[in-house]
Amino acid sequence: MVFLIFNKMENSSEIVSFVLTAYGNVGDLKYLYFVIILFWYLFICVANTVLIVVIRVDRRLHEPMYILLCNLCVNEINISTSLYPLLLSQMFSDSHEVTLPWCFLQMCCMYTSAPAEFCSLAAMAYDRYISVCHPLHYNVIMNTERVFFMILLVWIYSFLSVILSFSFIFSLKFCGNNIENVYCDHQFLIGLSCSLSVHSFIADIFFVFVSIFIPFNLISVSYVKILAICRKTSTENKQKAVTTCTPQIVSVSNLFVGCIFQSIDSSVIVAQLPHETVATDPQSSCGLQLNSSRYNKAFEYIPLGIFWAL
Repeated sequence: MVFLIFNKMENSSEIVSFVLTAYGNVGDLKYLYFVIILFWYLFICVANTVLIVVIRVDRRLHEPMYILLCNLCVNEINISTSLYPLLLSQMFSDSHEVTLPWCFLQMCCMYTSAPAEFCSLAAMAYDRYISVCHPLHYNVIMNTERVFFMILLVWIYSFLSVILSFSFIFSLKFCGNNIENVYCDHQFLIGLSCSLSVHSFIADIFFVFVSIFIPFNLISVSYVKILAICRKTSTENKQKAVTTCTPQIVSVSNLFVGCIFQSIDSSVIVAQLPHETVATDPQSSCGLQLNSSRYNKAFEYIPLGIFWAL
């Protein structure tokens, strides 16, 4: 038994790439899929870039809410670039291989976007709270320097949350290289390791707590205080508050539920897989759909931002 384990560890050192086995043979349809995904990726980049440029050029939009909106756009470009280019390149690949460094890089970029998204939305909720509940001190509290400092904290917090949660994966020994997915996912990487560790469960709980629950609670507290203040004002102010807050509350709630189901779905799938091999499971395709919907939630703020700009 000891010899077999040692032999596995020796073989694991030879693994320098992973194979994304979820890419099926779709024949000539791959050209159609390629065009659709390429168009969608370009649309994401162009739309977010245009919004950033419009806010940068128009000095009337140099307000905290619009600056934070730009940060959401940057995050959207980040996650789209970490997902779609690899997806497009693998569609015409015969081996569907991705090297370990690129796999780890994609995983870090994708998971960094989750806390960055929630923390950016928390910053926007705080901006609305100061605007509604402390209007006389708004310009002092939410000055430009403080807004950029908040954005810097968002990215530092997001990066540290990923590193502290999943840095142990970098030192794992892998006994397999077949990932039943179209992108690199930490759950599948852990499933390919030669030894299971309690770090995996603790890391998932820690990442969900710091990346989702903490920012979500801050967002909830901000909007609860806003609604509490608005109850004491006129009917017109109540309607304005509901009109402003409802789309953001619905978006954040949808984002929160999607992340929770994605975490549960990935954990259940990997938990059911044999340790030596990765079985084909059609539910693995749900991961991409949930991730895509999660990362594209920033677009729900684009029409709102354009409306404000007008």
